[in-house]
Amino acid sequence: MPDATPQVRTLVSPHRLSRGRGRVIYWIVLATTLVTFTLVFVFPLYWMITGALKSPQELDQIPPTLFPADGLNWDTYREAWELLDLGRLLGNTVLYAAGAWIFTMAVDVTAAYALSKLRPVLGRVILGGMLATLMIPPMVLLLPTYVTVLDLPILHVNLLNTPWAIWLPAAANGFNVFLLKRFFDSIPRELLEAAEMDGASPARILWSIVLPISRPILGVVSIFTVVNVWRDFVWPLLALPDTEKTTISVAINSLSQTMPQNALTASLVIASLPTIVVFFLFQRHIMAGLTAGGLKG
Repeated sequence: MPDATPQVRTLVSPHRLSRGRGRVIYWIVLATTLVTFTLVFVFPLYWMITGALKSPQELDQIPPTLFPADGLNWDTYREAWELLDLGRLLGNTVLYAAGAWIFTMAVDVTAAYALSKLRPVLGRVILGGMLATLMIPPMVLLLPTYVTVLDLPILHVNLLNTPWAIWLPAAANGFNVFLLKRFFDSIPRELLEAAEMDGASPARILWSIVLPISRPILGVVSIFTVVNVWRDFVWPLLALPDTEKTTISVAINSLSQTMPQNALTASLVIASLPTIVVFFLFQRHIMAGLTAGGLKG
């Protein structure tokens, strides 16, 4: 009778791992690898935070110091906050990110739901056109987008220096529509048909059934939208020439030549904190949402 035990093919066999020496070597290699890669990814963040605590002379020193020689001088952060008026810039960026999120949820979710469940005429062609935009480099789209915002078709309204110049292009995102559609495709059709038999309209099905099930992918799209608006530089530079309405990334770059290096580094830390916090709080939702769309049932 053939052996029913499944054959395991790994770099290190389970037999060797069961031995004391093999187990010790395995955990040493694993711990070393994890610590090394963690340091590689965390060190730039550490260098940015500690660099703001150093004096400009120490920051330019070669070889560099790993820790501030004069201790932790948190006054640099207060100086950066006052020099750049970071409170106003953060408020502007939060406004743009929040509005972009609202419009993305309204436009991309309904578009993906229509393509996935309502099956409109030429739906495949429309989806193909959206996916085709992903093949075009973003820099190529800057000029057409700028011309559109400068003179909005049909309405003939100039949207420059208004939040609409950030909100509308953020909502027109084919990648988000594709992610949402893939997830909606995995929702059992029988569930929606049962709701239709009970008299629910397509809008009611979307609100009461599809959206509660789709929380993982909605979280992913929300994070991508907020982070993209927060870190974007080129488009806000073109669409928001008024310095009073600009975003924090554009303002930091425009004032970088007139600021001390340690204050500039401190402003970068403050500007990065919201996106870092969002990532660490929702990193599990990112992985869950990206993988959930590929599961059926």
